[in-house]
Amino acid sequence: MTETELIYGRNPVREALRAGRRRIERIWVLPQLADADWLAGRRVIATHKAELGHMAGTSDHQGVVAQAEPYPYATVRDVLEASGPIVCLDGAQDPRNFGAICRAADAAGAMGVVVANRGSPGVTPTVCKTSAGAVEHLLVARVGSIAGFLSEAADAGRVVVGSDPEAAEDFRALEWRGDEVVVMGSEGAGLRPKVAAGCAAMVRIPMHGSVASLNLSVACALLLFEAVRGEKSL
Repeated sequence: MTETELIYGRNPVREALRAGRRRIERIWVLPQLADADWLAGRRVIATHKAELGHMAGTSDHQGVVAQAEPYPYATVRDVLEASGPIVCLDGAQDPRNFGAICRAADAAGAMGVVVANRGSPGVTPTVCKTSAGAVEHLLVARVGSIAGFLSEAADAGRVVVGSDPEAAEDFRALEWRGDEVVVMGSEGAGLRPKVAAGCAAMVRIPMHGSVASLNLSVACALLLFEAVRGEKSL
């Protein structure tokens, strides 16, 4: 039997169908959603809320659960050959943060997200849900070494930019090209020294309020949108 996994939520399932990168075996929905236009021609099984919650392991399923092929991870080469900025996460442990970063990356026009094999949840159903299905359109790669990936990215001509609240340079002062690798550390710990050493530039987001930091996905979004804005101004 072919290995499968469950994804849940209207946007994640709809985007998985729209992207067409992995086969959807079957879809369970609440009866009132069975005739939705975006499910036309699909194998749909109407069931009740309790059964959907049991399958998804959460009540946050929005009336839709799908059985799909495992997530198709990209290779490092795929990511480096894609156009646009790349996000590299050094210590992405919270699946909701990971999903929110993927959503921001897709919105900004980034094509790739890179995480470590160890210490990262990978693309789980929770990540799919929090990303609103954005992971179905992104190239997500898992690597054995973040520092090793940054070295490969630099060799491929990418400028590696790390985020550090203590950095001297304001992120808006950097001359962004639009194809940078934006490296984000974990909340609290930041970038590991070996990873920071692989960054050609370190930037900070100036804070003017009473709270000392931004959510990781918000900070990542600011850097990515600045990167693509810089590309358009060249």
